[in-house]
Amino acid sequence: MLDAEILARIQFAFTVSFHIIFPSFTIGLASYLFVLEAMWLRTRDETYLSLFKFWLKIFALAFGMGVVSGIVMSYQFGTNWGPFAEFSGGVLGPLLAYEVLSAFFLEAGFLGIMLFGLNRVGPKLHFTATIMVAVGTLFSAFWILSANSWMQTPDGFVIENGRAVVTSWIDAIFNPSFGYRLVHMVLAAYLTTSLVVGAVGAWHLLRDRDNRAARIMFSMAMWMVAIVAPIQIIAGDMHGLNTLEHQPAKVAAMEGHFETQNGAPLILFGWPDMDAQVTKYALEIPKLGSLVLTHDWDGKITGLNDFAPEDRPNSTILFWTFRVMVGIGILMALLGFASLFGRWRKSLYSCTWLHRFALVMGPSGFIAILAGWFTTEIGRQPWVIYGVMRTSEAGSPISMTMIAGSLAAFVAVYAIVFGVGTAYIFRAMAKDPRFAHSPKGEVLRAGSRPVADSTNQAGE
Repeated sequence: MLDAEILARIQFAFTVSFHIIFPSFTIGLASYLFVLEAMWLRTRDETYLSLFKFWLKIFALAFGMGVVSGIVMSYQFGTNWGPFAEFSGGVLGPLLAYEVLSAFFLEAGFLGIMLFGLNRVGPKLHFTATIMVAVGTLFSAFWILSANSWMQTPDGFVIENGRAVVTSWIDAIFNPSFGYRLVHMVLAAYLTTSLVVGAVGAWHLLRDRDNRAARIMFSMAMWMVAIVAPIQIIAGDMHGLNTLEHQPAKVAAMEGHFETQNGAPLILFGWPDMDAQVTKYALEIPKLGSLVLTHDWDGKITGLNDFAPEDRPNSTILFWTFRVMVGIGILMALLGFASLFGRWRKSLYSCTWLHRFALVMGPSGFIAILAGWFTTEIGRQPWVIYGVMRTSEAGSPISMTMIAGSLAAFVAVYAIVFGVGTAYIFRAMAKDPRFAHSPKGEVLRAGSRPVADSTNQAGE
């Protein structure tokens, strides 16, 4: 049943879902631009410069939309979530301020040089600016993940006069889940970017398999997917073990386990029924759930029924958002393996089914990130600060009508602004990357520069 609290949660979920898409892309894209410029400076191969300029325009658009969508969320803390902001301001306020001072200012300070300074400041200083922007995006991830992780596993504080007061910034920043979340998110950002780059490269290869710029971007992207996707699976497993230790109710909901048991099965598919307290139509693999979660065939998994009804997250939602994330992660690993097989068969640039597979997987990183974020945040419920402050205590006394009106306005404005911005990004991606840097507008082709043959470049 909808009420003011649910609508406020939906509004924040809507705005942050839009926002998280852009930083998750620009974190990886900034590092990719750093690599492209480094390759150009090392080899003086104009194709790398062409690719750098091709993706630089897309980075600028995504960065701008990320900034705009992020500003909106800060206002919601003071409007829809006043009691939460008052209680946690002594902890989250400085963390978010550090993000602005050490990350956003670093990015913004060097972004102008990165975008417009190549022909004005020289290649070395420009490369330094590119490095600073890439470092700034990682700093931003550091502080934002620290703040979010503190809400999941709060540490280093006491409650004085109804407010959280920091007793140890080291404990607050490096709270028990921070390291796992930071690694998991940064790897997800790199995978998201590599899948987009790979999809764009695949699209151009399907049109012209001799497009050297497309070959380079596709090859670099597939190397990243092949290397990072297996690492992400390991990082996700470690993150899961940490979650099992600190938020066992979330894990029980994700896995669809209502009864505590040793040697719990892995439920592949089913329908968790919160009212009946059972997962219906379950397709199970005996004992594999305990092995995955505890690394022990007979490990104990606590079920949802061991928690008070008011402390249980919604298993029906979490069960499926978690499986969407994991399923996409498996597909990423399969794409990486397929690309390695294509290299071995020397068909990386001619295998049509591989290019179509990569093209379909292009948006999958964003879907996986959203599914993972839904799993993380819905799994924290009914707490806004886990074990400390309930979501029902965090909302401002605003009428349901006012929240519904502002939510409708957000939907309309976002659909127009970000719809146009995203369409422009797609148009930029559709342009031939060989035209991005060419003095007379001609297509740069393999063999048009005095370096080694195009099939033996460092990027391939």
